[in-house]
Parts: sequence; C-alpha cells; structure tokens
Amino acid sequence: MDFVRTPEERFADLPGFGFSPHYVEIGGLRVHYVDEGPRDGATVLLLHGEPSWSYLYRTMIPVLVDAGLRAVAIDLVGFGRSDKPTRREDYTYQTHVDWTWGAIEAIGLSAMTLVCQDWGGLIGLRLVGEHSDRFARVVAANTFLPTGDQHPGEAFLAWQRFSQETPEFPVGKIVDGGCVSTLSPEVIAAYDAPFPDDSFKAGARQFPMLVPTSPDDPAADANRAAWEGLHRFERPFLCAFSDSDPITRGADAPLRKLIPGAAGQAHTTIVGGGHFLQEDKGPELAAVVTDFVAGNPV
Repeated sequence: MDFVRTPEERFADLPGFGFSPHYVEIGGLRVHYVDEGPRDGATVLLLHGEPSWSYLYRTMIPVLVDAGLRAVAIDLVGFGRSDKPTRREDYTYQTHVDWTWGAIEAIGLSAMTLVCQDWGGLIGLRLVGEHSDRFARVVAANTFLPTGDQHPGEAFLAWQRFSQETPEFPVGKIVDGGCVSTLSPEVIAAYDAPFPDDSFKAGARQFPMLVPTSPDDPAADANRAAWEGLHRFERPFLCAFSDSDPITRGADAPLRKLIPGAAGQAHTTIVGGGHFLQEDKGPELAAVVTDFVAGNPV
C-alpha cells in the first residue's frame, strides 16, 4: 500500500498542542496518538472525525488530566500525524474500523471511556457494538451509527456533494465552517498542517462517501450487527450533543432510546457548540466527561 507521511516540521509550534507524539504500527502504517495523564488513571479514548485530527481535543486533554484521567487521542489513518494511504480505494469503512481497533490493541487499552464525535462515533460506536466488554462508558457527541435504512438528511447530502465537487479541499476552512466560533488563522493552519498538498487528502476526500446512505451499502450489515451489540450495552452511555449542528441534529434520540446504558443518565445539550463542539466548547465538554466518569464508577 502506497502512503505518504507528513513531515514532522509541519507540527512544530502549533498553538495549544505541546503534547509528545506516540506511535504504533498497524499493517505497515504508522498510527499516531496522544497519551497524557497517569497510566493508572481511568482511560478516556478520544476519537475525532472528518476532516480533523487529535488537535481537536487539545483544550479537553488538560481538563481530563487534571481530573486524574488518562487521555488517549488517536489520529485516524489518513489524518493528523498518522500515515496517509494515497489511493482513495484503500479507505473503506471496514479498514478504518480495523486500523482503529488495531491501534487500541497495540496501545493496550481496556476499560475505556469512549468520547466520540462525527466519524469518531461511526468507528467508535461500531467498536463498542463489537467489543462491548472493553468499554466502561461511552460519551457520544454529534455522531451516530448509520445503517443506510434512514434518509441521511439534506445537510449531510449537501456536505457530501461539496466534498466531492470542490476543486480544493480546504481542511482548516471546513473545520472553521463547522464551528459557531470563528477560528484564528493560526488554528485554521493547524488543521491544515497534516496535509501539505492534495496527495495527503485521499482519506479526507473519501470519508464522506463511506457513510452508509442506502440499505445495501457495503458497511450496512456490519453496522446492523453492531447495533445488536449496542442494544445489549448496559454500561453508562451519555449523549452530549451541541445545539447548533445541522448534520447530526436529532441523532441522539435513537441512541438514548435504544441503548440500555443510556437510561437514567444526565444527557445534555451543550449550548453554543457547532458540529465541532470540541473546538467551540472543549473545556465544557471535558467537564461533562469528568463528571460522567466520576458519577459512574466501574
């Protein structure tokens, strides 16, 4: 598999991101992760979505660490400091699931509290359904687990069309457009840092096309099977969606209704957050996570 690796100098002096890099190798690809806080603390696994990377969690990680938690943020393959296959055909829903699970296994994580947003949930919730014994708790934020049996919504279809038709794929500006707040030029540049040119963006370009939008999608059956696991997931499950995300608005309802562990939890709506609520309201979301962990001991 041909891939490119973003030069390390692209990640020098990014605002608010002074964390040391860590790497594991999965199937010949190097996968990056941030690993902060005490190794004997309860593990919080932070999974980002499209087209961001672990930089998205930079304001949350210190809050989690100050609460005595271990914060692990993986860069999905094709994003951040992780290697980036250059052919779009190399990216499938299943390969993303396999790469992410491989990284979790290689790092040696268990009893995790998953915090997932956007594709972090499409992958993370799938893994919870398939490996429920490895997850102690789940916080779902602006995400869902689609099977293609419901209409994806006009906002998503508009985004999907844009992602394929735009001559350039301006990652930093896309993240900025998904926020309520206005990002500084330096932060926008940090989101662009993993992608020196278009040859690094095959995964970012392909991700929107991998979301199941029809019942016969290649990932539909596996996601339906994962939902069977989620129907039996009785460990604490919290929805912390924002109030200003047109793409995932209302997606918390089936999670709250269909997952047993969601019953009786203090589900919350974070006011003033867009699709990338970690960027708009990172410390607030982190406080929700720390309270959730403390209020639901293993």
